[in-house]
Amino acid sequence: MSKYKSIDLFAGIGGIRLGFDRAFGKDIETVFVSEWDLYAQKTYRANFSDDFDIAGDITAIKEEDIPDFDICLAGFPCQAFSMAGKRKGFDDNYKGLCRGTLFLDVARICEYHKPKVIFCENVKGLVIHDKGRTLQIIKKTFSDIGYTVFTNNDTTLNSKDFGVPQNRERIYIVAFRNDIAPDTFEFPHGTDSTKTIRDIMEEKPVPAKYYLSDVYLETLKKHRARHEALGHGFGYEIRDLDGIAASIVCGGMGRERNLIIDNRQTDLTPTTHIKGKVNTEGIRKMTPREWARLQGFPDDFVLPLADVHLYKQFGNSVTVNVIEAIAKKIKEVL
Repeated sequence: MSKYKSIDLFAGIGGIRLGFDRAFGKDIETVFVSEWDLYAQKTYRANFSDDFDIAGDITAIKEEDIPDFDICLAGFPCQAFSMAGKRKGFDDNYKGLCRGTLFLDVARICEYHKPKVIFCENVKGLVIHDKGRTLQIIKKTFSDIGYTVFTNNDTTLNSKDFGVPQNRERIYIVAFRNDIAPDTFEFPHGTDSTKTIRDIMEEKPVPAKYYLSDVYLETLKKHRARHEALGHGFGYEIRDLDGIAASIVCGGMGRERNLIIDNRQTDLTPTTHIKGKVNTEGIRKMTPREWARLQGFPDDFVLPLADVHLYKQFGNSVTVNVIEAIAKKIKEVL
């Protein structure tokens, strides 16, 4: 029997669970998973062998139908609070669901089950959203149902300090049930800021389909020149292999912000329908496996879907290394 039972809400492809599994080892067992995106469910199932089905829309699930648990993991949707999004917060309606208030489902479930710990992850923009009121509402909600809440808004945790070459700042909420809550909770400090893009590159030359066409590259250059003339800092970016990547983004957009130069592929015959020819400067997108590595996913993590879905899933996911470091601190308290 595992010492702690956990549930994985807004599970995505399981990045938060993976971090906790690494930190707790045999002491943790996942007893319930909810994720409404069918493609994310496919990737999740390919990597975790549970003896129960993944539940869909969390708003339609009754709290009494969820098994008892000790730890609630919840990466509730970031789009409503993201700096890249429109920052609508609690007014953000998407496909009939208000993404900004989905955290209230976390509160509803945890008020009923009273787990020892609630762990949430979100974008850095949550701290300043609505002049800080949004985060205060979230903290007060958890406080009202009997939890002592800690956040890292004074010390933003950045993925680049935890063994992956990605500049990704996030806010984490750790809430302990009042009867077991510590007086203080110290978030982890970075463990490794030495990794560069070179460390996460594919070992072999990647297929020509990842290389930009000369026509598309010319479009990007013109687009960037237009924006620079207007004083905007917007456009494609070629990253130094000895540097780090920009944050890979929710939704998988912005692949052009993390282009690299890789001259190892000599066969540049197009394998997909492109305008023009493959560029001769060696400029390519990173592959989904490289994005997985930027998020700290191991190389045995199965990538079962087409690239378009994988980019979206890793852009929406968490950096496993950071989650693991926080989970170890939570385990110390427990």
